[in-house]
Formats: sequence, structure tokens, C-alpha cells
Amino acid sequence: MMDEYYMKLALEQANKAGRLDEVPVGAVVVSKTGDIVGCGHNRPISACDPTCHAEIEAIRMAARTLGNYRLIDTVLYATLEPCIMCMAAVVHARIKRIVFGAKDPKWGGAGSVVNLAAGVGLNHEVEVRQGVMGEETSEILKMFFKNKRSRTCQTQ
Repeated sequence: MMDEYYMKLALEQANKAGRLDEVPVGAVVVSKTGDIVGCGHNRPISACDPTCHAEIEAIRMAARTLGNYRLIDTVLYATLEPCIMCMAAVVHARIKRIVFGAKDPKWGGAGSVVNLAAGVGLNHEVEVRQGVMGEETSEILKMFFKNKRSRTCQTQ
């Protein structure tokens, strides 16, 4: 299925973040014709900007590519459930659908903590598919934090 194809591309973005020692989260935005119009990976540490999440980076690029701040009929693929900030951006951009791999039980904005996708009280509802390549996306995060803890213990 196409969701798995695009999620693999989001995983490539996540790996870029991991190589930069950023939390390995990646995202891509796909147009209704199947073209990738935006991509991004986490970089809040290197950019010294708390808003530089993978989804925000991908949304910014998609808006520039399409020449419109409304991303009607697009799909956002993210390796991790978008946080509350990123889900708010998804709603503002009018993204039609999000597909994500791993749930985020601490910050998830698409159902795990709050569900901004449901559009309750908002002017836009977002379709959600979760768990696409969930094992792979969870594993990259687990390995990143395991390695980070290991390096921290070695320096103490």
C-alpha cells in the first residue's frame, strides 16, 4: 500500500535526525497527485528552535512548494504521532489526513493525550491512520534513547 511507501520515506527523514543526535522523527507531506511536496526531520536542538519538529518542517516546505498556506487534500506521514503543537499546525493548514507510526503517550495530539484531529470545537477535522510501520518507528526511537542513556552513563 502507498501508506507504507511514504512512511519509509518519513523513516529516512527520521534517520537524518538521529544522525544529528536529534530525536529521530521524520515527516513527509504528499499532495493528492502523490507528489512529495514537503519533508522534514526533527532539529530543535541544532536550530535552537523548539518549533523545529519534523512535521512543522515538512508543513513549511509543503506550503512553500504549493505556494499556499492551506494544504488542502494533502496527507502528512509522520513516524511518531504528532504532538499537540504539530496537530494544531495540521488543523490550521487544513491537511486532510495524517498517517503515523508510533503513538506518543506523553505529547500525542491525535488521540494519545488529546485528539485535535477530531476537530471538536475546531473548524477542521483530520482523518487519522495510526500504527503504519509502528514496530519500525518505535524501534528507531527506542534504540536512540537506549544509546543516549548508554553514552550518558559512560561519561559519569
